[in-house]
Formats: sequence, structure tokens, C-alpha cells
Amino acid sequence: MFFYFLFCLYRPIVSLGILAAPTALVGLTIGYIGRAPYQPITNISIGLEAHILLSLAAYCVLLMAAVQALFLRLQIRELKHHSIHRFWVNKLPSLQSMESLLFDMLLVGFVLLSIALGIGFIYVKDLMAQHIVHKTVFSLLSWLLFGALLVGNWRAGWRGKRAANMTIYAFILLAIGFVGSKFVLEMLI
Repeated sequence: MFFYFLFCLYRPIVSLGILAAPTALVGLTIGYIGRAPYQPITNISIGLEAHILLSLAAYCVLLMAAVQALFLRLQIRELKHHSIHRFWVNKLPSLQSMESLLFDMLLVGFVLLSIALGIGFIYVKDLMAQHIVHKTVFSLLSWLLFGALLVGNWRAGWRGKRAANMTIYAFILLAIGFVGSKFVLEMLI
């Protein structure tokens, strides 16, 4: 919700709060009700703490960008096909505003992810011993794809469907690195 409010300060996206508020509420409810084994980490450096917080912030912003990309894809499809059932499309901001917001989110998320990865490379001692090689590989692939998209937009004017697809693919890689690593560490190893 923090990032949603931040983006609302300079983009006309208040209507997107219809998705942001319930998602935050569901997340808080699951976090409050759900029971998961929890062991607090006591001996952690400030650098590793910064890495974790920045990684979560980047993940949140890039998740918002992926959802924004899905909306953008749907909006483009509805506008091209002249569907008669496009009530929800009329409630969204203009296509140009949606694309601008997507690239704002991508830039913020990319910067956060870049800093988080940089700090992670400094403070993580042994990738193999900590079983996070796959997480690092998928995060780097995602970072490269997000970077290529931002450069492509800046240099070649990539936007629309291409930008939305690349955003979704890059986020899937990031999610595989984040969720997949938890699955591998907790279920397989």
C-alpha cells in the first residue's frame, strides 16, 4: 500500500486502489491467521538486513508492475477488439498513463533490485553453503530482463504488448527465484 500511495502522488491511478486495498487486506489476514514455523535470525549483519528489506521492497514493486502489465495487456486487447463488455476498461486510467505508470514501477523496482543484489553479493559469504545459487541465478536473469526492457524503452521506444510481456516474464523469473528457493530449501533439501 505504501508504494501504491507513493505512485498515486504523481499519477492518476486512484482507481487501481480497487485492487491494491483488498490485496493488502488479504495479505495481512493470511499473515495474522496463518501459522508457519518461525525462527528469528539473531546474528545478522546490518548489510544482510538491508539486503533482505530491499529485496522485499523490490519484489513488492515488481509484483505491482507485473499486475500493472496484466492490466495493460487486457486493456490493449479490449481496445483493439472493440469489445462491448468493456465496462472495467473505461474505469482504468488512459493507456498512456498505464504505460507510464508501468515504467515508473519498473524503474523503481529495478533500482531497488539492483541495490539489493549488490548488497547481497557483498554480504553473502558462500552461495553454495547457503543453498541460494538457484535464487541468485533466477534473480540475475530477472534483473537482466528488467534492465533490457528499460533500456529498450529508452533507446528503441519499446512499450505496449512487448513491455507488458517482458515485465510478466521477468517477474515470473523473479518469483521462481524467490518462491522456488523457499520450496527447494524447505521441501527438497
